[in-house]
Amino acid sequence: MKISVNGAAGRMGRQLLRAVCEHNDADLGGAADAPGAASIGLDASVLSGEGEPGVHITDSAKELVNSCDVVIDFTAPSVSLALLDVLKGSGKSVVIGTTGFTAEQQQQLQAHAKHTPIVFAPNYSVGVTVTLALLAQAAKAFADDYDIEVIEAHHRHKVDAPSGTAVKMGEVLADTLGRDLKECAVYGREGITGERDRKTIGFETIRAGDIIGEHTVLFAGNGERIEITHRATDRMTFARGALKAALWLGNQPAGLYDMRDVLGLEK
Repeated sequence: MKISVNGAAGRMGRQLLRAVCEHNDADLGGAADAPGAASIGLDASVLSGEGEPGVHITDSAKELVNSCDVVIDFTAPSVSLALLDVLKGSGKSVVIGTTGFTAEQQQQLQAHAKHTPIVFAPNYSVGVTVTLALLAQAAKAFADDYDIEVIEAHHRHKVDAPSGTAVKMGEVLADTLGRDLKECAVYGREGITGERDRKTIGFETIRAGDIIGEHTVLFAGNGERIEITHRATDRMTFARGALKAALWLGNQPAGLYDMRDVLGLEK
């Protein structure tokens, strides 16, 4: 299967290029970066450090789409949506790992899924996907008797907070408990906050150094505390998961999927 990478010169883009090059069932079809970027015109093998030369970085989304069966896109919300405009009617698929979409942008993404096969997930780690399933089980068992806090940490360059993975964890917890995350989420605390409302879900964000990604959900009751934690130590974990999603997506009809679909897990 031919896979193209959008945002090829980014931290994740370079890992995605490596993941494609190391997989026997995938070939690099194309690679793109933002117009004016220093990487334009470079051979993709220069960025990945692997693979055969011959694929040059382009700034054309149309060229990128025409060169593959599936595009993997880890960029920015506006860039991902512009790519979806190009994908419309092409018969091609896309795996989106971009985070930071507004509610309106998510609606646009859902509209595109009516005619384009899309896997959209805030995190492509198999471990995180399994963690989400564990969180649903835990929330169901603990119900409203335990306070819930979501703590996440990432590198200093991450531009959105809380992380998309943390938000997804909150959504899973709220859905399981019959709550509306928009109503029960508390993002950080300062000053005289008053006693904690047990039905809130707290979020704490850390941005420091080169932390790749850490997420902990804390369930605290009277007399005990349970923590479910996922720590990523290598971005290739996410890249290999995204490639797994791309290889799966190539045989799917138009629709909006996530990693639970890719792994065959119950929702």
